[in-house]
Amino acid sequence: MSTLLAYDQLHNIRDLGGEQTMDGRKIVSGRLIRCGHLAELSEEDRTKLTTLVDTIVDLRTAGERGEKPDLVIEGTAYHHIPVMDSLTAGITREEEADQNVFTRLLLKPKEAKEYMCEMYRTFARNDQAISQYSKFLQLLMEPHARAVLWHCTAGKDRAGIGAAILEEILGVPREAVIADYLTTNIYLQTDIAFLTEFVKEQAGIDKEQAEDSNGLADESLKYLFGAEREYIEAFYEEVDEKYGNFEGLVRNGLQLSPENIDRLKKLYLE
Repeated sequence: MSTLLAYDQLHNIRDLGGEQTMDGRKIVSGRLIRCGHLAELSEEDRTKLTTLVDTIVDLRTAGERGEKPDLVIEGTAYHHIPVMDSLTAGITREEEADQNVFTRLLLKPKEAKEYMCEMYRTFARNDQAISQYSKFLQLLMEPHARAVLWHCTAGKDRAGIGAAILEEILGVPREAVIADYLTTNIYLQTDIAFLTEFVKEQAGIDKEQAEDSNGLADESLKYLFGAEREYIEAFYEEVDEKYGNFEGLVRNGLQLSPENIDRLKKLYLE
């Protein structure tokens, strides 16, 4: 399981270090960090990141970066590798996209969950998304004096799939990968509760209306803001459908050679 790090404004910043692999090794601590956006940091957060990280990978769209640009972390190299290049409600966090999906799905939890499952299938189906994850992995193969940090907006979807792909390549068991993905719900519990109430307020749904709707809005927003096992399983199902299996994704989608995989393991396992 990845380790939650103590930061003031980063509630889902995690070190993959310590995760066990099937060959008895483990991921080196302090080298692979996943989190949400870096637009709102305390001074202490920024200071801690300068000593932890030498490379930052932003997986967000240009629109998301424009709305909430990352704060500059001195001494780090910054790479923009957008997994998706357009508004994708529920995944990207541009205001326009989110308003659109909330209007359509706010009181339709079944459709909200199905929508998110389809978005996760897109991560495997979309050639651009796979190409961008390949660039991310190529970057990891370069020498780094300190950790590589990658993030999207909440650190759940695009950053979560990036972590899952890397964990799989390094040899972390599938069930452990899924369990680590789902811990996002614990770390973002307060954020999800806040966003749920904020969206309901913006939509004009008061407490009485929420009760009258049998909690449909809360359930829908849980699916849109949270992590569900069905989401990451939808990703794996699409991988199998398109590439035959995960090894096919690595070889034919991500374009990694056995030598590339050996290098990643040499760099990040002990």
